Amino acid sequence: MAAADPYRDPALSVEQRVEDLLGRMTLAEKVGQMLQLDARRDLKDAVSARLAGSILHTSPKKLLEAIDMAADTRLGIPLITAEDCIHGHGFWSGATVFPTQLAMAATWDPALVERVARVTAVEASATGIHWTFSPVLCITRDLRWGRVDETFGEDPFLIGELGSAMVRGYQGDGLDDPTAILASAKHFAGYSETQGGRDASEADLSPRKLRAWFLPPFERVAREGCRTFMMGYQSIDGVPITANKWLLNDVLKGEWGFTGTLVTDWDNVGRMVWEQKVCADDVEAAAVAVRAGNDLIMTTPAFFEGAQAAVERGLLAEEEIDAAVRRILRLKFELGLFENPRAPDPERQAAVIGHPDHAALNLEVARRSLVLLRNDGTLPLPAGAARTVAVIGPNADDPQSQLGDWAGASGQVDWMPDGQPRELIETVLDGLRSVAPADWTITTARGADIERLVPDPVGEFYHDGQPRPPISRPAEADPALIAEAVECARAADYAVVVVGDTVALTGESKSTATLELQGGQIALLDALAATGTPTVVVLLNSKPAVLPPSALGANAIVQAFNPGMRGGRALAELLLGLIEPSGRMPLSAARHVGQQPIYYNQIRGQHGDRYADLSQDPLFAFGEGLSYTTIEYADLRVDEEDVAPDGAVRASVRLTNTGSRPALETVQAYVSDLVTSVTWAARELKAYRQVRVEPGETVTVAIEVPARDCSLVTADGRRVVEPGDFDLLVGPDSRVRNLLRARFRIG
Repeated sequence: MAAADPYRDPALSVEQRVEDLLGRMTLAEKVGQMLQLDARRDLKDAVSARLAGSILHTSPKKLLEAIDMAADTRLGIPLITAEDCIHGHGFWSGATVFPTQLAMAATWDPALVERVARVTAVEASATGIHWTFSPVLCITRDLRWGRVDETFGEDPFLIGELGSAMVRGYQGDGLDDPTAILASAKHFAGYSETQGGRDASEADLSPRKLRAWFLPPFERVAREGCRTFMMGYQSIDGVPITANKWLLNDVLKGEWGFTGTLVTDWDNVGRMVWEQKVCADDVEAAAVAVRAGNDLIMTTPAFFEGAQAAVERGLLAEEEIDAAVRRILRLKFELGLFENPRAPDPERQAAVIGHPDHAALNLEVARRSLVLLRNDGTLPLPAGAARTVAVIGPNADDPQSQLGDWAGASGQVDWMPDGQPRELIETVLDGLRSVAPADWTITTARGADIERLVPDPVGEFYHDGQPRPPISRPAEADPALIAEAVECARAADYAVVVVGDTVALTGESKSTATLELQGGQIALLDALAATGTPTVVVLLNSKPAVLPPSALGANAIVQAFNPGMRGGRALAELLLGLIEPSGRMPLSAARHVGQQPIYYNQIRGQHGDRYADLSQDPLFAFGEGLSYTTIEYADLRVDEEDVAPDGAVRASVRLTNTGSRPALETVQAYVSDLVTSVTWAARELKAYRQVRVEPGETVTVAIEVPARDCSLVTADGRRVVEPGDFDLLVGPDSRVRNLLRARFRIG
């Protein structure tokens, strides 16, 4: 390596530099660039011996060491460092941890989500991180799945809107911006179509079903410039995604023109040998993965020897390795890593990590994410006379449950065993103590435990040597805890009961067989209901729960999901009426676990709309959410009933605020294709507008849906707009009874 080598010359084009460097590389150096290895293991083996091109899960202490090791290799090719900055840089102490992706989706606000991603990129880039494995574009299909909280919910259109915004925020004005980080669309594709809600199970998907529902959000972000895609763990029709040439090459790279970089998920290549058992050994697995179109191989160290052996045996051509390495090197040159490896910058960290503006945005997102689901008029809690509020429940003062998965103590990294600093997190109890009037009394009681953690009976370690997390077992209802909570509630004017789940019930390999509240929570709710004290139930959980009658009979219900560091303050402000509730459900909630799947855009023709013993009607529907006022919809009108195939449906609807408080209303527009050549969804979200309506005000809201979006996927897999009659359905949520209807025709 010499300073005068052409690949070191920033005046040359990226392609010239890539080709010069590639021509100097040995096969071992090329294969090494295709490795992304776990920095929690032997760092010297990863970077100096296996010549890894990328590392992940790198502690702050190890990051500088890894950069120096890469600089000391023969060609000095810099590393790309990656981390799961899913809703903020959750694994850096003091960084801004936002509400989870599902909670962000409840805002229905792409501009707000873009700002979140921009702040995350600014903070993460200051710590030496170049790449985040986000956004998740999976569609929630079964609420039992452990990764629901990582999604934007159940609707492909909303996911595409929010996912694109997140990509824009991460990648900023271009990769040469030192505050930009690489976005990664995951998990490509169909990973969330699970069997029984179990994580990473076989996905029973036809190519048509993939194209109809699961691929559109990915195509959207691919065309908008997302630079990396991550593969799912699952197989489809017997073929692991890691080996799926049709999906990776024909669709993603061929049809969509994607020129970015593909990364496998954790040990996907190894899994083809030891778990899925479709490859005999690491050599065969390496050949299959490269030929399918994968570029970076995450945490499969044996790929280093396997890929080289595959070339030597003629199972792979070196040119196939070259194609992948070009894409990896191109990223590094575009990021400018040869001139500046973007090491951790203490000065920038001091200036941006946890900046007050970032904390303010965090609070704004938390406020907008809260969904008021039921309210008999108890909320907002009335001002005036001094009040006593009892804050009860296992999640009322639990900072880790408030942050959710992929943050601090959630278990993915080993350098933050205690999680984010407690003083940065405002729980519900903290929030009420902070914002309630000075003459109010805030009391508290835990009331119940959710779980007991026990060792995984399968063994202490996974196949690759990672420690297995403990298993959650429901805690027994504790009569003493319940009695204390009952006494607390009886002595109060109001009880705020914060229930939900824990990080042990959330995430990879942590799907749940039930959706009911675990441990002593139902017994607690039953006992509190018997006190007669007006009660507000706050659901602080990773995904919607099935609720017992004692919760459904509460005076108010607020869905908070995991609202991040400032979520407790936002909830307190909502309860006291200092802010207006504006969140809307990004997915449907079930009445019973047996209703799965419960998503709103079901295919027509299911021979009825109920079970013998239960309706298919969701407990809470996609798009649902209340305000502290009432909004009436009227006079939906389509401007022109006949719409050209290259035109747009233009309509208007009149909204009137008949209450005494302002509202931020999310006007939702669905389309129903009345007669289709193939079975299709009864209705699909195609547009929405968020509009402020003052008390007593009437506003007219314009709606526009491009005709090209009124499409379906034919039996032979083509997405087309079929001429004919359609209904435009407009209203406050996805329930048919709440939607106005107007007819139009596409010629």
